[in-house]
Amino acid sequence: SFCFCFFSRSSAKLVAPLGCLVSRQKHTLPDLPYDYAALEPHINAEIMQLHHSKHHATYVNNLNVVEEKYKEAVAKGDVTTQVSLQPALKFNGGGHINHTIFWTNLSPNGGGEPKGELMEAIKRDFGSFANFKEKLTAVSVGVQGSGWGWLGYNKEQGRLQIAACANQDPLQGTTGLIPLLGIDVWEHAYYLQYKNVRPDYLKAIWNVINWENVSSRYATCKK
Repeated sequence: SFCFCFFSRSSAKLVAPLGCLVSRQKHTLPDLPYDYAALEPHINAEIMQLHHSKHHATYVNNLNVVEEKYKEAVAKGDVTTQVSLQPALKFNGGGHINHTIFWTNLSPNGGGEPKGELMEAIKRDFGSFANFKEKLTAVSVGVQGSGWGWLGYNKEQGRLQIAACANQDPLQGTTGLIPLLGIDVWEHAYYLQYKNVRPDYLKAIWNVINWENVSSRYATCKK
């Protein structure tokens, strides 16, 4: 959000130079658009509850703490501290951004195939929906350790692209691609149900992909 600082004519000093930073609203955990059990049997309620109310909540809380420290460092002109805080900002900020997209990418009424412009673009850029599904699954399975598989939009080239990001690196901030569909392949996203068999989780998640949301994101970034 934008803010304005005004000069006081009498003192010719900047009034409330920190007003902009102080007025910033804290990040909050978004509500899920469905119940924790809504994605069963594909993703069970226990996973959804822990993933949302514990993991995502932790990213939000830590992001607020880091931003507060960053704000203090900016106020002091302490560039060293600003630089040292950036990995935590990237990790927790990315965790918040990624999960906020992820929850809307899923739906109890999901699955199947996309329609309209998104489907046409998938066929154009990947040959077929089956081919796209296979590629995104393979990229997601292949993430070493923790990370995400993504379908993104390359605005410069006007085409869809698949990418993988490590840890909580946010897609747009690290690759420039606009995120349309993210698949979380951190073990906390599936371990309680699928143990260490990531391919089983990836096979199941296609049953709850919210193509309306992905299509809506695609339409927005094409404008």
